[in-house]
Amino acid sequence: MKVLANEVRSLLDRLYNLRGEDSVILVKMNKERQEAIETQERTKNEKEILISEIEKLTNEEKTLASEGEKLTSVLSNINKDDFSNVLERLGIDFNPDLISEKVNSMLPDTIAKVVEENKKASEKLKDVEAEMNNAITKVEELGIRKDEALNAQAKLNEYFNLALAGNINITRDEITNLLEKFDFNDNEQREAAKLLMFPEDALYEYDAGYKSGNQTSGRTISEVIAEAKKESVVEDTSSDEIKSVEISSNKDSVLEDIFDKVIEENTIPEISKPEAEEAKEEVKESNINESEKLKNLLDSLGFNSNGFSTTSLEKLLANYDEELFKQNVDYIKAKNIDLSILEENVELLFDKELKMKIEKLLELGKDAKDINLTPKVLLKYNLQGLNNTINVLQISGLDPKKVPLMAY
Repeated sequence: MKVLANEVRSLLDRLYNLRGEDSVILVKMNKERQEAIETQERTKNEKEILISEIEKLTNEEKTLASEGEKLTSVLSNINKDDFSNVLERLGIDFNPDLISEKVNSMLPDTIAKVVEENKKASEKLKDVEAEMNNAITKVEELGIRKDEALNAQAKLNEYFNLALAGNINITRDEITNLLEKFDFNDNEQREAAKLLMFPEDALYEYDAGYKSGNQTSGRTISEVIAEAKKESVVEDTSSDEIKSVEISSNKDSVLEDIFDKVIEENTIPEISKPEAEEAKEEVKESNINESEKLKNLLDSLGFNSNGFSTTSLEKLLANYDEELFKQNVDYIKAKNIDLSILEENVELLFDKELKMKIEKLLELGKDAKDINLTPKVLLKYNLQGLNNTINVLQISGLDPKKVPLMAY
């Protein structure tokens, strides 16, 4: 039995995650709620400390002003000469006028500093109160959002249970509207709707593997169609015309519906035998020249063309694009990535998204060494798939930079 296509598996992985308690959405909400609760508790304690500090500074301002006034008043009524003998005998340098002058000079600045400290504490109190109120609001909002998420999850599970039972009769719009709540893009919504409306294409296989703890088996839509009906006329029908399909126990009728609605997205028309033979002869005639041209190009790019296997050379010939080959090699060299990753994974040479995928990894903090060690990640995902994987890691609270590429 063939393995499910990576895109189908990735989509079903996300959907099945959303069905369970470890849903990335619920995990993220629980984490955010816990953080909000902790913020609420911290700001509550900070508020109490600041209120106490503001009260202390307010009282200190009043006390300094009051005591300063009393001190200058007392000093102004003291005549140093009245105590000259005592002061002289005791060796005390007491000058009421000088002390009064210092008090009048220094006290206003001292009081101003206390006032400034009080002002800063009051401003900080406003910020802390705002942060605390936001945390309280967030806890309440997350409670409401979690209820909505749980309701959406229950509806998603209902759709899956109906699909797996073979009697789903909901419309495509109902499915896509629900998946929109889980932040699936339009294309993902359409593909997920197909999986639910036509579960025999891949869902049955995936679910069986999921329940057994092994999700490595399964078939793609095109494989099911090719098995069931190898000679069919492809009709150009818009996917928007698919409104509602009731799954019956008759697989033949379901397959007919697939042909009418989505076959053009998943199959390649067969070439008639005469055409195939003619094409085969043409390829045979040009193989020598094309092979020589390819080897010359590889050598000019810095490879040893003799080091490529026959299978690799055939792949490169089938996807020959001299300009693209050069662009990818030049970019790899510019980023100090070893050319051997292209030699060992020739599909990367004709990958139109190679530069964008590497740029994405470099933006995350990965470096040439990481890519040299795990180039398979560039084969495993297209750009959208890589972005989806990174988003799932971030939603799960993980730092993509710290997660090894081999775990992607």
